[in-house]
This record gives sequence, structure tokens and C-alpha cells, in this order.
Amino acid sequence: MKNKIQWGTFLKKPYPFNEDLKRNTKIIFFISIGIFIFLLLFQPININELPNQQKIYLMMGIAIITFLSLSLNLLIIPSLAPRIFLRREWIVWKEILWNLWILFTIALGYLASYKILGILVFDLNMVMKLLLIAIVPLTVLIIFNQDRLLRSHLKTANEMNTRLKESKTEAEKLVHFDSEYQKDKLSIKVKFLLLIRSADNYIEVFWKDGNVTKSQLIRSSLTRAQELLEEYTYIFKCHRSFLVNVHYIDRVEGNSQGYRLFFENLDFEVPVSKISIDHLKELIRSL
Repeated sequence: MKNKIQWGTFLKKPYPFNEDLKRNTKIIFFISIGIFIFLLLFQPININELPNQQKIYLMMGIAIITFLSLSLNLLIIPSLAPRIFLRREWIVWKEILWNLWILFTIALGYLASYKILGILVFDLNMVMKLLLIAIVPLTVLIIFNQDRLLRSHLKTANEMNTRLKESKTEAEKLVHFDSEYQKDKLSIKVKFLLLIRSADNYIEVFWKDGNVTKSQLIRSSLTRAQELLEEYTYIFKCHRSFLVNVHYIDRVEGNSQGYRLFFENLDFEVPVSKISIDHLKELIRSL
């Protein structure tokens, strides 16, 4: 019973459908050429007994059948019925059935070509050999697909690890706010920055210090602060008077005049200009 449950769980696991048509076109071409070369070198179906011309026709016929069958299954059908092959809904048992179907169409094509050409004696032994040959392109296809998945997953994993390291490094960086007055200078870690508010010839910087929210006036401009923080994509100028860290937005409220942002432990609201609304939505979706 336990084994049945495990098999059922395994068969329902997600499995990414190979929907890269450009890559599939290349694979189909090389597999078809490979089948022709395989038959030419190893001649597994006693075609050495045939005259050279018939031998070439037969090998070309099998290569063409391979090409047409793979093109039908990897290019045409997925293009005509994309809803059946949705990547997010593709699972292990569908992949197994799909590969069996591809094997069936290739083998059927081989058998039909022999029947039509009537070149060799058609018996059970010949059928088995053709079925084994049909497994070759499918095996190569599976190997290509596994290699594609491995490369894709490794690349994605490396990208995520790099981004995680960058994110940790960014969060620990100190940002230094210079002032026209020496005593007003401020250095804090970027990850603790809440927002910056423009106040005449000053900016007011708000940041987290444990559970306490602190602020300091610095004689500087919001433009200079924005330039200082431009590498941090989550620090966002939502209004001509405000830079905010989207990670600390407590809630967003909307009314007939637009949107307002609220931050924990701050007794004022932050307006969002009309031209900044779409950018704000994108940043919040990416959190």
C-alpha cells in the first residue's frame, strides 16, 4: 500500500515540458542524421544484403520517418494544442505517456515504411529489431532533455546563489550621508533604512534601531540621497519629497486622490505620485 502511495506521488510530481521549439528543431535534425549514420555504420537489420541503391533508400527512409515523427510530436502537436502541454501542469505520468507515444509513432513509421517498400522479409525478428532502433532516437531525446534540465537548473541555482550573496552583501553595506555640517553626518546599514523625507534644505532620514525608529536631519538634498542609493533597487522614489524602502511598507491605502504608504511607528503617511504607481506595483510584486 505504501509503495502504491509513493508511486502515485511520484507520478504526480511536476515535470517541466520541453517547449523550446528552436532547440527541439536542432535536436530533431541531429537525431535524424545520427540515425542515418548509425544504420550506415552498424547495419543492425541485415541491410548489407541489399544492393547499394536500395540500402541508401532504406536508410534515408528511416531517417526521414524519424525526422517527420519527431517534428510532428515536438513541434507541430505542441503548437496546435498548447493548452495540453502547459508547463505548469505537466507532470511525470504525462511525460512517460508522451515518450511512449513518440516511441509508438516512430516504430509505426518504421514498420509502415518496410511494409510499403517490401525490401526485406518481414518477420517477428525484424519487428523487434525495428522497435529497438526506434528506441534509439527516443533515448537520445531523453538524454538531451535531461541535459537541458540539468543545465537550466544549475544555471538558475547559480543565479539565485549569486543574488542571495549580493543581497546579503548589500544589506550589510553602510551608507554614508554627508552633510554641509560635520556634526550632521550619518552612517547606517542599508537594511535598516526606512525612508528619507525632504525638508527644505534638509533631508530627514528614518531608520530602524532594534524595535525603535530613529530619525536625523541632515543638510543635504533628496537628489544627492537618491544618487547615493541608486544601486539598491528596493529604495524607491515614490514622490518628489520621499525615498522609501519597499521592504518596510506596512500597508498601502488608496482613495480618490491616489495612494498613500504607511510605515510602522511613523505618524505620517507617504504619498505616491501618479507616475510612480506602476513602478511601485512592480517592486511589491517582486518581494
